Amino acid sequence: MLTERWTVPELGPSFGRLTDPPASGAPTPLALAYDDIRLDLVSGIFDLAGAAREFAGSGDREGAMASLGRVGWLGLWERAVGASAARLGEAANARLHDAAAESRFPTRRLRPLVMTPDDVRSTAARLGSGGAPFVAALDELEEAVHAASGARGDERMDEWRAALEAAARRLESAWLALAAMASVEEQHWSDQADRIRAWRRPTWPIWLVSAVVALAAAYAGLVVGGYLPVQPVLRPLTEFWWSRF
Repeated sequence: MLTERWTVPELGPSFGRLTDPPASGAPTPLALAYDDIRLDLVSGIFDLAGAAREFAGSGDREGAMASLGRVGWLGLWERAVGASAARLGEAANARLHDAAAESRFPTRRLRPLVMTPDDVRSTAARLGSGGAPFVAALDELEEAVHAASGARGDERMDEWRAALEAAARRLESAWLALAAMASVEEQHWSDQADRIRAWRRPTWPIWLVSAVVALAAAYAGLVVGGYLPVQPVLRPLTEFWWSRF
């Protein structure tokens, strides 16, 4: 039987800046915002906490701890990382295509530069790399769940509550690391787009063809004018010219 002391803690204060309203600060290099993804992540955790409170209210301690267990937290985090990487990939490719259209960058050269699904997955791995302390906190939460499951009364409940709050704090740090890495990734693709936009079609082939044509015309003129010996390939042109003039 659950005692009154055994309750699901309020996680909002532990989330820190994760619960802040959408920011209106300086734009990112690709003019992206991830606030909706961040708030969806927090809302998902709150939903898990709400379900846990319902289980706790009905006396189901195991169900309450399972609702806020490692699987739920990690699933929401991975979904947020994947959504952030997908948004970044779409924006990067759009910027690259716009830059290529502006500078008339060859399509065959643009194709290997755009982000592929594999690139998006690699980006997601980099965005989520700052979440290692959060994942470690989830491992500790899982240990606390196992310990609390075998305890009687309120034994080890404080440890479980502390593990929950620690996971929430680590989630804030993980998201801040994701946002910082996203800015780095955006800058990379913004620079790539700037290089494509600054590209100019090389003019040396035009000058080379012009020079060849000019030299050929000059040589033909000298031959036809009688200043140089007539080559067999030019004899018909020379005879035609002399017969007319």
